[in-house]
Amino acid sequence: MKKRITSLLLSAALLAACTGCRTSSAIDALLQSPAVSDALSEAMSDAGAPTPAPQAETVGLLGDVPVLYEAGLTPNVPEFTVASDFSNVINGELVGYWSDEAKQKLLQNGFVVASNGWDEFYPQYESNRYVYTPNFVTVDAMLHTYHLYFLYLQRQVEQGSLLPLLQSLTTTMLAQSQAQADALAGTDWENAARRNVAYFAVAAALLDPTLASDSSLPQEALQELSLINEASAIQLSPVMNMGAAQPSHQEDYTQYIPRSYYTESEDLTRYFKAMMWYGRMAFLQSDADESRSAVLLNLALRDSEALESWKRVYEVTSFFAGTSDDANYNDYILLIENAYGSGVQPSELPGNDKGWEAFTASLETLQPSAINSMPLYEWEDRDTATAGYRFMGQRYTLDADVLQNLVYRDVEESADGSKRLLPEALDVPAAMGSDTALDILHTQGDTDYPNYDSQMEKVRAKIAEASDTTWNASLYASWLNTLRPLTETRGQGWPQYMQNEAWRTKSLASFLGSWTELKHDTALYSKQSYAEMGGGGIEEADDRGWVETEPVVFGRLAALTQATSDGLEQLGLLDSESKENLAKLFTLNQQLMVIAEKELRNELPTDEEFELIRSFGGQLEHFWLEAVAPEGEEFFTPQEQPAALIADVATDPNGRVLQTATDVGTIYVLVNVDNSPRIAVGTVYTFYEFTQPIAERMTDQDWWAELGKMPDENGQFNWDDKPSPAEWTSTYSVKDTYGG
Repeated sequence: MKKRITSLLLSAALLAACTGCRTSSAIDALLQSPAVSDALSEAMSDAGAPTPAPQAETVGLLGDVPVLYEAGLTPNVPEFTVASDFSNVINGELVGYWSDEAKQKLLQNGFVVASNGWDEFYPQYESNRYVYTPNFVTVDAMLHTYHLYFLYLQRQVEQGSLLPLLQSLTTTMLAQSQAQADALAGTDWENAARRNVAYFAVAAALLDPTLASDSSLPQEALQELSLINEASAIQLSPVMNMGAAQPSHQEDYTQYIPRSYYTESEDLTRYFKAMMWYGRMAFLQSDADESRSAVLLNLALRDSEALESWKRVYEVTSFFAGTSDDANYNDYILLIENAYGSGVQPSELPGNDKGWEAFTASLETLQPSAINSMPLYEWEDRDTATAGYRFMGQRYTLDADVLQNLVYRDVEESADGSKRLLPEALDVPAAMGSDTALDILHTQGDTDYPNYDSQMEKVRAKIAEASDTTWNASLYASWLNTLRPLTETRGQGWPQYMQNEAWRTKSLASFLGSWTELKHDTALYSKQSYAEMGGGGIEEADDRGWVETEPVVFGRLAALTQATSDGLEQLGLLDSESKENLAKLFTLNQQLMVIAEKELRNELPTDEEFELIRSFGGQLEHFWLEAVAPEGEEFFTPQEQPAALIADVATDPNGRVLQTATDVGTIYVLVNVDNSPRIAVGTVYTFYEFTQPIAERMTDQDWWAELGKMPDENGQFNWDDKPSPAEWTSTYSVKDTYGG
């Protein structure tokens, strides 16, 4: 019993932690009460949360996780000179056959990035070891490794725990809704009750596709299923418009195209579609009959065993992706019982005009959602048109809030009448404080709208004011916080390669590469903002390498890894093998953090630490095999499932979707180890950004075909006409080191 109470309290803490999210007054009061405050402190203590040490940044989830990077460290990396012919670089022969462009960028910027033939991050490091090339350990490689484990663990939880819960929840709610419909036949609540039967019939058929041929399903449910399976356009919803004299409720059915890792199995595809249905379809406050459906649905949830399943699914998904900013059971049940009385039954609703008036009036007290995920027209008031109840609403995220504020109508028309209907990926790091990102946006003409700059100031202020509670509200939020140091400017005392504009631009690709993985992994849960319509044989050499000097990033990654482990264990969802691997990943991040600090203080790492850098590829391969390789497949290779991936991050309901994508590139960096200049080599994200028709949202498999890593639908490999990375990355990169 104590464990369950602790779990609910922690869930309540998550609900309260989300900036821009709604919590009911009852939950607010609950969290502020001394009894709950004491119990929550006890719960944290029971979870084994350690006491933060001095100068430790507390970056934790479901408890405090101290990260002992030195907050006040003063960088003291000495400068060094590289001869124009690389003659004083111990492995200068590496550039012997390079193009002039590649050599010049390496000399000028202290680094250069080139495309490569690798399908994962670790093979480059393993190759370096066998030819005695110094490794350059990147934050990109460690961010990517965390993504692999995040995806692996989330997928395990969904298949093993959430899918069975969702099936049970749906079956119970369908039966409850049918009983309500039978009891309310002939009353003015009949249509609302029938809508709920159709609503849960759709979810049941998405979870069990054999039901789609059941002629006993409501006709509207069958029509809805057809639109979902076609997934081709924005259309009127048959279920939500049931009984409407003038149907107006629209849905973007292209959102039901399975993507991310949900294409890997039938179970995951079924789960994706059902959760997308539950997350997107709103029972609008502006429609009286839809509001009646919401009342009945919540009474059915309250009076059945389904409530515990609903809470469990919401609790676990909130841990990964955050809480919803849409009204849900926690909001509606309080308003319903305040208006109609505690314990009110469906049979008492018809004819109770006083209760109905009180309920509908109380809906106005609910905070509107911060992010709109519905198609709507520019003449509609956003809050009025989108306010409503969602059974398992998609989740509020700070970055989606940023993007929502930087498109039409919040950003007005330009002088020539054009509208910013899709954001740019660079909007996110710009909002996080990157002046380099903002300068690129200005140069590209992506900010030529009357109030773009004022809106950017607004979102920058919001992010600057965000508390630790906000950044620790979910794994999603903490991941985003881990990326923030990549937007900072590095000056005197930092390594030379980090002090120029080219490195600041490269860091944006690191930020956005990892951000793309975050959006990819949470494609089902996080809201998408909408604008409005309108070896051997080589003599042993000095191959001591270098760790990218971002100790805060490595430290926050260590904290995020520990929080992942602690939170899943608290939820009863962590097996011993995963716990052990997360502990290893935590330790590796912490060790890299310590080495990066030594580099910044101009201290030489120990022989053991240099060996850690040297063996980095093998360690990455271990995590990759644990998280990606199918169980029992001894010879599984990255070619079978490349690291490259794609995400759709924002939608223009007039017909376009913004997609960001990644691949693996090689970085060459001039570093000075023990007064000996050398070229260290590692792997980084290659970042892509483009738009697609909404009906052609790309899957990972589509993207692999575009890159020539997999055959296309015709069995052909695209080796010649590959897409180009984002144009702004050309300042520090070359297509290849030999041809420029």
